[in-house]
Amino acid sequence: MTSSTPEDVDVVLPCLNEAEALPWVLARIPPGWRALVVDNGSTDGSADTARELGATVVHEPRRGFGSACHAGLTAATADIVCFCDCDASLDPALLVPFVRDVQRGEGDLVLGRRRPQGRGAWPAHARAGNVALSLMLRRRTGLRLHDLGPLRAARREPLLALGLTDRRSGYPLQMVVRAADAGWRVTEHDVPYLPRAGVSKVTGTWRGTWQAVRDMSRVLAEAPVVPAAAPAHAGGGR
Repeated sequence: MTSSTPEDVDVVLPCLNEAEALPWVLARIPPGWRALVVDNGSTDGSADTARELGATVVHEPRRGFGSACHAGLTAATADIVCFCDCDASLDPALLVPFVRDVQRGEGDLVLGRRRPQGRGAWPAHARAGNVALSLMLRRRTGLRLHDLGPLRAARREPLLALGLTDRRSGYPLQMVVRAADAGWRVTEHDVPYLPRAGVSKVTGTWRGTWQAVRDMSRVLAEAPVVPAAAPAHAGGGR
């Protein structure tokens, strides 16, 4: 990274038994940014590995992807907070232009549109679930997004003001839905999606994928919630 790397950024990394992937992921965090590894009950020494590699470790005993993400968000202190999976499928260094967009007011919530690289990077059932959710999201909010991937960036205080309540796999979608309801500008960047280390806890099976779709369908059925605050540049993005 160059000296032009944006500053005052925390990266939330939800983690459940990702000791194998952590060295690669943490080595890719841009200089000056803080890695918040949220240990969600790992039994493989992930928390110790993360700590040894210089990350700040947050413990969240309540299981669930949303529980881990929200624990990281509430522990963050930087102006801008990013989210990235901790399984080496996504490169956190790719978040630099996301953060620049947020800083410049070119996007209030910036998402990574995953582009699979190599065989096995994105199983067919997971892609099918993602397409279905993208179409449901479009009908619900009008947002023409192609992906609801976990790589994303936004300002911390407006994110907290969204009042996110889902603590399972619906958390990323609820963030997008409530941002859309609040008039945020939601944008996408293409990002390479690599074969993950280990087996996915959510999309590794058809059953896990469709359980996630069920969780997210409940989010889409929620009545609109108007947050207490919105980003200064919110508006548009549909």
